Amino acid sequence: MLSRPKPGESEADLLHFQNQFLAARASPAVKIVKKADKRKGEEGSIDAGRPPLQASKDVVMLDGFPDILPALTPAPPKKSKVKNASVHFEDEDLEDTLESHDQHITAVLSKIIERDTSAAAVTMPVPTGDPFPRSFHRSEIKSEVKVGSGRKSIFAQKMAAKRTAEKAATAPSAADCVQVRSAALDALDSQESAGETPLPSIRGDLTNKAGDFSTSQRPRLITGEGLGSQKSEQEAEAIHKENLEKLQSMSEEEILQEQARLLAQMDPSLVAFLKSQRGNNEGQKKELKMEQNRPEEFVESLPMAQHGVRSSLSMQELGLEESVRKEENVKVEITDDDLPLKPRKEWIHMDNVEFEKLEWMKDLPSPRQKKTKEGMQARFSLKGELIPADADLPTHLGLHHHGEEAERAGYSLQELFHLSRSQVTQQRTLALQVLGRIVQKARAGEFASSLKGSVLRLLLDAGFLFLLRFSLDDAVDNVMAASVGALRALLVSLDDEKYLDWTFSWYQGMATFPFVPNNEEEEEEEEEELNGTEKSQDKKLKDENKPDPDVARYDVVKGLLKTRIQHRLRYILEVVRPVPTVVLDILHILTHIARHSSEACSQLLDCPRLIETIVREFLPTQWDPQVAEPGFLLTSLHGVACASAMKFIRVLASGGRNATARLLNKFEMRSRLSRFIAEDPLDLLLPREEAIRLSTEALRFWAVAAGYGQACDLYSDLYPVLVRILQSLPELLSTCAGRSPMVELSVQRAAAVVTLLIHVTQTAGYTAELQAKLSSNSSEDSVQIPPPPVAWNQVSGLQPFLETSLKKLLQEISHTETWQTLQPLTTACVIYLGVYYSACSQQPSVNPIDCLEELECLTSQVLQPLLSQPAIQSMWDLLRPCSALCNPLSCSPAPESIISISSLSCTGGKPPLSLVGSKSPFPFLTALLFLINSITDIHKGLTSKYSSVLGFRGLKDYLHQSWQTGPPSVTPSSAWILRHEYHLQYFVLALAQKMAGACPNYTQHASLHHCVAMALLSRLLPGSEHLAHKVLLDLAFNPEFLPEGKAGGPEAADFSDILHLGTSAKLAQPGSATAVFSKVTRGALLRESYQNLPSIRSCYLSHFVHLQPTLMHSQASYQGRNYLIQSMLLPEVRGPILPSDWPFFPLISLYNKVTNAETHGAVLNSLPLDLVNTVTWNLQWVLLLETWRDKTLQSIPTAAKLARLMCVFLTGCDLFLEAPIHRYTAGLLSVYCQPKALDSLNLDAPLPGLASFHDLYRSLLEQFEGVSFGDPLFGVFVLLPLQKRFSVHLRLSVFGEHTNILRALGVPLQQFPVPLKRYTSPPEDNLNLLRLYFRTLVTGALRHTWCPVLYVVAVAHVNSFIFSQESATQETDAARKSMLRKTWLLVDENLKKHLLYYRLLNAENPMGFDLYEQLPPMRLKYLQMVTQKENKENAPTLDS
Repeated sequence: MLSRPKPGESEADLLHFQNQFLAARASPAVKIVKKADKRKGEEGSIDAGRPPLQASKDVVMLDGFPDILPALTPAPPKKSKVKNASVHFEDEDLEDTLESHDQHITAVLSKIIERDTSAAAVTMPVPTGDPFPRSFHRSEIKSEVKVGSGRKSIFAQKMAAKRTAEKAATAPSAADCVQVRSAALDALDSQESAGETPLPSIRGDLTNKAGDFSTSQRPRLITGEGLGSQKSEQEAEAIHKENLEKLQSMSEEEILQEQARLLAQMDPSLVAFLKSQRGNNEGQKKELKMEQNRPEEFVESLPMAQHGVRSSLSMQELGLEESVRKEENVKVEITDDDLPLKPRKEWIHMDNVEFEKLEWMKDLPSPRQKKTKEGMQARFSLKGELIPADADLPTHLGLHHHGEEAERAGYSLQELFHLSRSQVTQQRTLALQVLGRIVQKARAGEFASSLKGSVLRLLLDAGFLFLLRFSLDDAVDNVMAASVGALRALLVSLDDEKYLDWTFSWYQGMATFPFVPNNEEEEEEEEEELNGTEKSQDKKLKDENKPDPDVARYDVVKGLLKTRIQHRLRYILEVVRPVPTVVLDILHILTHIARHSSEACSQLLDCPRLIETIVREFLPTQWDPQVAEPGFLLTSLHGVACASAMKFIRVLASGGRNATARLLNKFEMRSRLSRFIAEDPLDLLLPREEAIRLSTEALRFWAVAAGYGQACDLYSDLYPVLVRILQSLPELLSTCAGRSPMVELSVQRAAAVVTLLIHVTQTAGYTAELQAKLSSNSSEDSVQIPPPPVAWNQVSGLQPFLETSLKKLLQEISHTETWQTLQPLTTACVIYLGVYYSACSQQPSVNPIDCLEELECLTSQVLQPLLSQPAIQSMWDLLRPCSALCNPLSCSPAPESIISISSLSCTGGKPPLSLVGSKSPFPFLTALLFLINSITDIHKGLTSKYSSVLGFRGLKDYLHQSWQTGPPSVTPSSAWILRHEYHLQYFVLALAQKMAGACPNYTQHASLHHCVAMALLSRLLPGSEHLAHKVLLDLAFNPEFLPEGKAGGPEAADFSDILHLGTSAKLAQPGSATAVFSKVTRGALLRESYQNLPSIRSCYLSHFVHLQPTLMHSQASYQGRNYLIQSMLLPEVRGPILPSDWPFFPLISLYNKVTNAETHGAVLNSLPLDLVNTVTWNLQWVLLLETWRDKTLQSIPTAAKLARLMCVFLTGCDLFLEAPIHRYTAGLLSVYCQPKALDSLNLDAPLPGLASFHDLYRSLLEQFEGVSFGDPLFGVFVLLPLQKRFSVHLRLSVFGEHTNILRALGVPLQQFPVPLKRYTSPPEDNLNLLRLYFRTLVTGALRHTWCPVLYVVAVAHVNSFIFSQESATQETDAARKSMLRKTWLLVDENLKKHLLYYRLLNAENPMGFDLYEQLPPMRLKYLQMVTQKENKENAPTLDS
């Protein structure tokens, strides 16, 4: 075997190896095949079929390709690059494969023909005696050529100067170089001279100018280069002379005509090009100067139609060119003085300074504010602050490293986005840090008054969220940390968390609304007819199938969860182990995600190793003791207990009882609770503030668990610890003289302990009941709930400690600063006493008499003295200034609030005088009213002792203002505040309900409290269904809250109707088609309705049965049945529980049922008795409210009320003919036909709950046509929408599509409650409707005996139209004259008399209007003119 060559062997060795190989005659490893060159082709076929080219030019031909380019459209179909790459054959030639795919080279290379240079000037080299031309150095040439707008190197400048010098040495005279213009340009030149001199001198100027051209100039445009012959110049001169002779032989008029013809045929751009072709001599410069002085010269000879546009356009273009030229000149002029560093000649290669290349070194121009109405681009500093447009900041701050607007400091959002994707780690980190600071300041509202639009919305639309998500996946720690900080700034508001912690110990403060955005747009896009579980499941499937950006557009947290952000955050915490700041930011982000919904909590719990990592690393049971040493620098938070981690666990537990059970059992949180609660915060090896926060969050987490009835077994283990904390409360009071952060934290911890005891007490209160159910066999089918491991006797011993502490706390009520510090603890203690006595009264082991005596002692010794103190009086006075209902702006969304990110808008803090402010009386007064209601529920005899509560002036003013003011819109920032305010109002009403039966002097407050109750019913938010049920059950239909029923209210209504107080409308009720009903007064109807209030209440309660599931959850929360509570998260807020028009709900519900039944083919021939009673009770309740509580229904538009009342006629066939329904509908109609109601009636505006009133009205017309029986009451409802100020389409529906009803609309004029002036004024201007009026009158479809109301209306409008002499269109004028002639020729004398002699409306006249005895002279003259003109036109003519 032959050896291979090795390194170091010479050529002789290689030749030796070659000889050995040849002698062995071995086959080579590589075979070389020489193929024919495809570019040459076969012999004899190169030029066989190709014709010879003309002339002797060098031609390069591409053999094998056609001369004609192939069509490139349509393009060949694209083929897969991988499809043919899987199979290869041995005999396949790669070159053939490449050639077969490369089919379009002819689109780039075809014939290459040498340019014709026969007429080009050839410069011979300068003869010299040297063997070679002498070389030159660029230093010998002076740079005399100035560079224009472009940039040239030194070499290019030197070469340009050399060429200029050579041309100057060898160039002929200027006269020989000037080219002669063509005939078209000569004509234009003559035109320019004509613009300056009078018309008679055109001929002479042209002759002189032509003579000058023929002797001293050559053609300017025609050079003859394209002729390709040696005599091209002579041919061009011959053409030029012929043109001049032609011009000389033409007259002035012919020249002008030829000019106009040329300008009309030629393109304006071509004309401009001809003008621009001038020589580069002195004469050209002079002409250019003249053109700049008079730019309109060329335009004056154009046709007049184009003159104005051309002149203005030329002026604009000239101005733009001049401004651009000036800017360019300014940019070029750079001197040594502009440079910060003076170049020196001794520096290498700096003997000739290139100022253009050094332009970047000069100082930036000073920034200036642009005088423009459009806003300038926002620029931010590295701290995220907005930099003013005219701020002149030094360049060493690093704010000028950008291209656009180089003189302005700062960076735009676009530049920061670009920088965030840089390959340089420091640049990415800096950009993300700056963006995070900008977001934080934007959420604080610092840019609201300076920038247009929302910064956050702009960033999210630009993809900022996914920029942060991508940056989280970066492998560099700094980039990762910066993205975490920016994400925390975007999602989390620390002030929101602060106020949520502040309200944790309020009444029902543990329950919060989920942070789910209320996206109406998404609901409209995805609205389907699904209900309940099907709808929620369908929504989940849609969210799973949607792309991440689409989900994040409506809900940022849900979009982040789709990107599995929890897994990435777990990786960062577990593997990367970042610095403490990043760890805290991640914990804040996770806390915000946990507040989103129960589904988000489940996803966090299901994330592998996330909770284990947090519990193991940030909630350890032991850690390094050096952490507690003062001045110790904590470099890593791993392995150290952290309060933020405990808070995250607590918020996660609020997502549901199952999540809490998993945390306690699977993740070993029981041991952590014992560890952090049993030890005093001063003994924890942590900084003192952090230790108190950790202990507080541990107590709150235990309170949440106890709210589900869980972790109560720890109570017996930690009972000594709780007693020790309660015993230390007096010591805490002694340290509250000054307000410091440490004292506030200690008070928050004490309040958390009391909140824990509240829920443990509630859980223990139902232990006996659950034990009894478990021992009995009656509930075998139901779910058996085991009793909690805490009994009543275990919790009853703590009440004396807390009651003693409360007495001491109340002593500080007069000291404002101390009271504000202690208010959270005092509120929690008062709530505890209310819960304790409510549970104590239900215990079988407690003596009821002892409980009542304790309540009497508490009332006499604590509460009554408290209510008499001046400090309490001032608290009631603060209700109105701190109320969110009375001050809607206090809970309005923040300026930079984003719909897709839920926020409480607490950034920057709330003012002291607000509902959650430091001076707010709401938490304490709500707790006090809760305690008073608990006492009066147990001890009825103590009710009168608290009668002074309802008499406080501040409370009455607040209630009066709150129910009359419209509530603020329901947003995440307002819902959580309003919920606490509604609690106070409910307890006031509950106390009022007890006072109504116990105190004889209560009647003076009844009307006010009933109005508040009615307003509260339409405002209560989801989660408060129990309160709504109690208000409906005890307050809304309580006769005690309607004192008008006993104090002469019905009689007053009758007296008002008799005297027509405040109205001139007829209040007489329309009759019935059956004519068997005796008309009753409104007072009798009110009296009967008042007596039926219990039945009315039952009716409404039965129609709200669909709220039963949510009502059960709400009752469990408010009644303290912790074993039934499923989650501390309230239902999502989409609006109030009950709609604003809930008084009409039974009627609407029945209408929907009947309509659905008829839609599915069922025929309802007879109506059940309960349906008649239901509609009657509904109408009775509405009549009571409209008469005695009309202001409570002001939020419902009058048109909406009428639309809902029309459901009486659309439900069933003859429901409206039932006697009670007919009477009450007529009574309500008289209310809605009063002048104020009619003035507020607007049928053209969109109505809530109604897609189109026009469609509803058409249904009403069809129903009237089928089953009305000519009922006058039904007829009034049909006639009401036909008033002149409403849409003409409603009237066209009657007179165009449903003319049959005109025979049945027999409403007498005396019973019609609406003034006819509303139908006749102003005059009708719709020509189609007027023709329909006239047609129905003439054909007899509309008669006074059949439909007197519309007969009067039609006669009035037709009379006004035919005698109108106002200027109008030709069609309208012809129509009214034609209508007048037809009226004159009518056979029906009565109708003719009514149409011609109508005068004005008169309600006393049986006809409804008065007639002229004879026409006024003006009308008579007009009538004669129109009719005589017709007679003349129709008169026969005699032939001459």
